[in-house]
Amino acid sequence: MKRYITLSLIGALVLGACSKNFTDPSGPSSTQVFQTRVALTDAAVGLQAWYVKDRGGLIYNTVCAGSLLTGETYVTNSGNTDEAQLAAGGGNVLNTNVVVGNLWSVTNKIIFDANNILAATPTVVPTAADASGILAYAYMFKAMSIGIQGTYWTQVPDTTGRPDTAHYDVHFIPAQQGFEKAVGILNNAINVITANPPSASFSQYVPAGINLLNTLYALKARYALYAGQYDVALAAAGMVDLTVKSTFNFNTTVTNPIYTLATSTGNIFQTVDSTMGLPVGFRPDIADKRILYYMLRKVSATGVVTWTINGYYNSTITAIPVYLPGEVTLIKAECYARQGDISDGLTELNKIVTKQPASDPFGIGAGLTAVTATSQAQLLDLIYKHRRIELFMAGQELIDSRRFGRPDSERKRSYFPYPFVERNDDPNTPNDPSF
Repeated sequence: MKRYITLSLIGALVLGACSKNFTDPSGPSSTQVFQTRVALTDAAVGLQAWYVKDRGGLIYNTVCAGSLLTGETYVTNSGNTDEAQLAAGGGNVLNTNVVVGNLWSVTNKIIFDANNILAATPTVVPTAADASGILAYAYMFKAMSIGIQGTYWTQVPDTTGRPDTAHYDVHFIPAQQGFEKAVGILNNAINVITANPPSASFSQYVPAGINLLNTLYALKARYALYAGQYDVALAAAGMVDLTVKSTFNFNTTVTNPIYTLATSTGNIFQTVDSTMGLPVGFRPDIADKRILYYMLRKVSATGVVTWTINGYYNSTITAIPVYLPGEVTLIKAECYARQGDISDGLTELNKIVTKQPASDPFGIGAGLTAVTATSQAQLLDLIYKHRRIELFMAGQELIDSRRFGRPDSERKRSYFPYPFVERNDDPNTPNDPSF
């Protein structure tokens, strides 16, 4: 039976520091919870609920933060104070900002839960085929959570810490090392399920949509790219079947959070226009079919044109991709370009530029004529442009802006401050970035 688990069985979330104990003192301990295979499976699947669900989940907060900080969207109602802080940027983004706090707390919650699942599974679930799916699922969400932390903060926790008499001694590592760590975690997941494919008893509990092995390779390619491990990223990207979808699916109970909160209400944020928030020289060609995939163009009776969110944020039950096949192809293009292979990089890029919507599993296609580049700098500019268009409102805008060395003027902030809930509990919390 396919189902969503709306809460992790480890306990209720305490919105706190990465070093907090997230267990519910009024409920069972994690040792009591993790005594059966079914309980561990439910806990692993529960990680997905934390990732996707409602305004506190990571989908809403990554899309909201990434799109507002890079000008893809704007706040439609200034009464949404936390989102308005992001739109204003700079020092307006406070350590108490709820979007910032949700990203920090929920990523740490998922990492904490995943660590407990990974620790308990080998002893509680002796059958390798039953254990492999649980382990791989926990590894996957742990890696994604570390990846999100590295996207928005200069340094990330190296552990979830453990209490002593005075404080939780949590140490931090540079975001770059965080991405490398995520790659290692995904390697563990890939090794587990290639050695022992998950059993049917695990698969029946997993929400429909996610293609586990393809997703692990795609995420490995993403975070290896972020870490500058171009050979690793290229090899992982080559393992992804680009004809296969991998999605977070929704229903009338657990709904698409961007549609429910933003698209349908028009009350929080909305797309700017067909420029997709990009500067002159990087904006989409007017014939680019991706514009009308990601946005709806509306003309009022008086001739006023507005643009609204579309794409995979257009209904309560529309599935959201875990990754896009186009992202994987663009990873290949960038890896070649970063290593000075202009010819192969351009070949991969033009697969995206010329792709027709009918050739893409999600119907995303530019349908343009091929582009040319004669230097590495030209090619990287084109790759940045098409990453921003192909991956519109996908939560990777901010890190791409930094990675490609775009000027600060093209983003509202480069990194987030650390929430006070972290700083007040952990003396090792790094200094806040100035921008």
